[in-house]
Amino acid sequence: MIFLKLFFEFFKTGLFSIGGGLATLPFLFKMAEKYGWFTANELTAMIAVAESTPGPIGVNVATYAGFKTAGILGGITATLSLVLPSLIVILIIAGFLDKFRSNKIVDSVFFGLRPAVVGLISVSVMTLFETTFVNKLSTVWYQFIDVKKAVLFAIITFLVFRFKKHPILYIALGAVVGICLSL
Repeated sequence: MIFLKLFFEFFKTGLFSIGGGLATLPFLFKMAEKYGWFTANELTAMIAVAESTPGPIGVNVATYAGFKTAGILGGITATLSLVLPSLIVILIIAGFLDKFRSNKIVDSVFFGLRPAVVGLISVSVMTLFETTFVNKLSTVWYQFIDVKKAVLFAIITFLVFRFKKHPILYIALGAVVGICLSL
């Protein structure tokens, strides 16, 4: 039964998360709430691992979440069911690609989809921000935000905008700083 639930939830996620891997995050946070297969904090850790490994973030997180939920078969089920809708849609569109290129209705659909996807990604960013920086258990204002993480976030953000190096450099830098701060 768990495999059917995994298949259905990740198929639905793959079908409706238009805009790439980050657009899957609201669906995954909803799964965490609905099923308890993983917590929001565990999902945040999954995202960090997925961003640090090769491949699309949505597929990596689906694989990790499925594995966490139901082992190797769970990881395979979640991954395949996440990519299956895209495969089906791409195969259909590939047959009609020339007709879609100049279709006004398709242009209009994408006119509306782009802001919707940005909204989905924005909610994901805000949720990630909250699970990373906010200590909900603290009643003291200065312990509410994890200052070390906030400073590291500000420095990495500045460096990314200022120097525009490869993302793996900033991921490695964050990992090294994390190790140094935890010693």
